[in-house]
Amino acid sequence: MTNTVSSASDSVGKVNRETYLKHLLTQAAAAADESHLGLKALRDRAIALVNERSFPSGKDEEWRFTDLSQMLEQPFQRAQPVSVEADSWSDHLNLLTEGACLTTINGHYEPTLSRKADQTADAVIIGPLSQLLKHPDYAKKLAPILESKLAQVKGGSEVFTALNTVGFADVMVVWVQADQVVDTPIYIARGSQGGFLSQVRSLVIAERHAKFTLVESFFGQDEDTNAQCSVDQDRVDQAKIQDTRCNNSVTEIWLAEGAQINHIRVQDESASTFHLAKTAVDQAANSQYQCTAVDLGAKLSRHHIEVYQSGPQTDTKMYGLSALGDRQLADTHSLLALTYPHGSATQIQKNIVDDRAHCVFNGKVYVSTAAQLTDASQLNRNLMLSTKARVDTKPELDIVADNVKCAHGATVSQLQADEVFYLQSRGISAEQAQRLLLYGFGMEVVEKISVPALKTALSTRLRDWAS
Repeated sequence: MTNTVSSASDSVGKVNRETYLKHLLTQAAAAADESHLGLKALRDRAIALVNERSFPSGKDEEWRFTDLSQMLEQPFQRAQPVSVEADSWSDHLNLLTEGACLTTINGHYEPTLSRKADQTADAVIIGPLSQLLKHPDYAKKLAPILESKLAQVKGGSEVFTALNTVGFADVMVVWVQADQVVDTPIYIARGSQGGFLSQVRSLVIAERHAKFTLVESFFGQDEDTNAQCSVDQDRVDQAKIQDTRCNNSVTEIWLAEGAQINHIRVQDESASTFHLAKTAVDQAANSQYQCTAVDLGAKLSRHHIEVYQSGPQTDTKMYGLSALGDRQLADTHSLLALTYPHGSATQIQKNIVDDRAHCVFNGKVYVSTAAQLTDASQLNRNLMLSTKARVDTKPELDIVADNVKCAHGATVSQLQADEVFYLQSRGISAEQAQRLLLYGFGMEVVEKISVPALKTALSTRLRDWAS
């Protein structure tokens, strides 16, 4: 009898997941029709990929620790352009200063919250694809780039990545020409409000020996449902459901020979957001890519970053920090594929987990036979502040080459009593000692951020969070 019940339950779950994925695909396809970007062949291939996939469940190894069943309760509709007031987003956007800024709200470009680049068109092309295609010179330049770069990085067959390719409303394009050094950061700001499914897409290209800093920020607004519906609990619950949203983001980054990109990524979504993100990076010979990712917000967030070293003497650095409380879940999945000799890679992922929060880390480092003389290291450190918090960590090394230097490791611990005692012996109270240790643990990653205003804001946020 038990087996029969279990089989029936699995069958119902399968039907629900299949139906739900079809619903998301329908919404994505409708958004594509409204975007007027064309790209029919690209969209059709992505639709075929989604139809071959299934909505993730706990039976999938890649999703074993991240439960998306709560999404099945949310009838997400495709995001529509909304009217915005600059003041409502000023707290976040004021941190993004001194450079070009492309801002979207619910995946749709918002010119009133954006800033143009100072460089001439010959040096840097920055803008939404929908507008760039209307410019004859840009359209001619972009045609071959879209064919060879957009949705061409490896890993595009994953279900949410393919779903994004089906339904993105626009593409934020950052294209820095050869030998150009951009002194000020280039920002891509992603805001969200209301209960929608947003497909947000970015295409970042650094030509030969180009150098710049890219800042991606994700932020959102929570509806004050308690104030609006304080009398009727049913209305409160319904309002929360209506405000629950999903941001499905894909960022493709291409580095040509000798290019350098410093990529800063800050996720500070609202507490009612499902944040699903893919960062796919292709590095040519002698290029340098650094990613510093900080995850603070969202109800459930998953950042899947894949870096492919496509040339010798390539350097990759990945630093990450997740600071969670309440019942948040943050999942960091990564793949470092080293396939040429003399490559180097460093990854450090730190997680701070409080209350009933849950952190997941699954990092893979693959070193092929051709990647001789590779130097790669991976470390995941987790700090648990509550006995009810949860951490699942799975660092992986897959090495086929025989002349390499590779290491990996993971730790899960609480604040050490001897460290607290040492600070107390220097006249610091136990509470202050705990805050200092917590702050120092997270600041190792925050210090990697090269934009002063953003680093200061995140330092303050971490200090307040620690207290």
